[in-house]
Amino acid sequence: MTMKRIASLLLALLLCMPALAQGETVPNTELPTPKWKDVAVHDPSIIKAEDGYYYIYGSHMAAARSADLIKWELISRDATNGGCTLIENVQTQMREALSYARTTTFWAPDVVQLADGRYAMYYCTCEGSSPLSMLGIAYADKPEGPYVNGGILLKSGYSGYNANYYPNVIDPCTFYDKEGRLWMVYGSYSGGIFILEMDVNTGLPLDGQPQNNGYGTKLLGGNHARIEGPYIMYSPDTDYYYLFLSFGGLNANDGYNIRVCRSRNPDGPYEDALGQNMILCKGRNGTYFNDPDYEPYGVKLMGGYEFLPLSTDKNRFTQAFRSPGHNSAYYDEETGRYFIIFHTRFANSGETFTVRVHQMYMSADGWPVVSPLRYAGESPQPVAAEAMCGVYKVLLHGRDINKVEYESQVITLNADGTVTGDLTGTWACADGVNVTLTLEGLNYTGVMHTALESGQKNWATCISALDESGAALWAVRGLKQE
Repeated sequence: MTMKRIASLLLALLLCMPALAQGETVPNTELPTPKWKDVAVHDPSIIKAEDGYYYIYGSHMAAARSADLIKWELISRDATNGGCTLIENVQTQMREALSYARTTTFWAPDVVQLADGRYAMYYCTCEGSSPLSMLGIAYADKPEGPYVNGGILLKSGYSGYNANYYPNVIDPCTFYDKEGRLWMVYGSYSGGIFILEMDVNTGLPLDGQPQNNGYGTKLLGGNHARIEGPYIMYSPDTDYYYLFLSFGGLNANDGYNIRVCRSRNPDGPYEDALGQNMILCKGRNGTYFNDPDYEPYGVKLMGGYEFLPLSTDKNRFTQAFRSPGHNSAYYDEETGRYFIIFHTRFANSGETFTVRVHQMYMSADGWPVVSPLRYAGESPQPVAAEAMCGVYKVLLHGRDINKVEYESQVITLNADGTVTGDLTGTWACADGVNVTLTLEGLNYTGVMHTALESGQKNWATCISALDESGAALWAVRGLKQE
């Protein structure tokens, strides 16, 4: 190892790997093991600000920032006047929205920087057991605020409101399309997910859009389908807009899971891997929270899961993750990397939750696939041939709303291209990146990459893939080969 390489590694260790943020290409297996610092921000919505920090904003006015997506610092705690640093005198300043929704707290917000340089926060309040909600806007000169109320944009739950068709006006996500136009997608349960085009300078809805009582264009949902947390990200690599969604209930035993669909246009129509138009994804008339009606839609990226230990693992403790969801996503233009940011709960831990960041990759089929392990500073790099074969923990996520975590099985990728073990078939990865597998007759397409298995303190070869229906496969190579 050269002195230059040693110096680079030492600098990364001391400063939480800033070199990687600048495009450093140190082999992932030579990176130092980071020390994560977690925060509890529910429904984290991410933005990277001009000051170089990543900010996440969540329900109840919680917010945090990070320089590296690894160590997070809580900057706002809750929606009390003493705990909220984002909005001064929040209970007084936001009295209209709080009173209308009969609440003292806020649900998932979103922040975007407008064309004039100001930061706009889209906040929302909701009664909780009904779509009695308000969605408003507030402005600040800095991402940390203080934000000043700019007024109410949308209401739901009023007299005459049709909750089977029209949206519960919460869970906003604002984003710029490839032409620089600003959009807001929003909605939760009730009548589904809607989208409006916004003014890039004011952040307000533009005139002359599809009316739908002022709610904009409907993308999917209806009849109280358990679908919420929409978030749209554009990929310049595939020229698709990806609409991320959370299906199921958010509690630890309610099956929250993250799905995605895509479109060539920001306002749809969106389709899943089976080519199904997502406008058909909804509950049947007269139903309420009838999951089987909409389970067949969307590409399921992750649900509850647990990687069971291999016999060769040094640390045999495992953690079962439940109800991962309400994600945001981020594309880094400088490095070409993709990230998914979400909160997750855990088995046997009540409703405790924390934020997780995983790296994403684009498959040859143009779908995002998620690394099975949390982000530790790694960059996209081809996997060496000698690191491909071996014993893997493999986990199939299915396409259902699973309320109990799925457990990993054991397979071996053999040098002759066969797969043996709990699942059998074939595999191929000619370039160290794009991998295909056929397991029990199902074809999977995805990406082979390296990530840190923190429990084993081992940089492991991983596989993230989807079958043809849109069900995720994750695999993590064992530390030693049996």
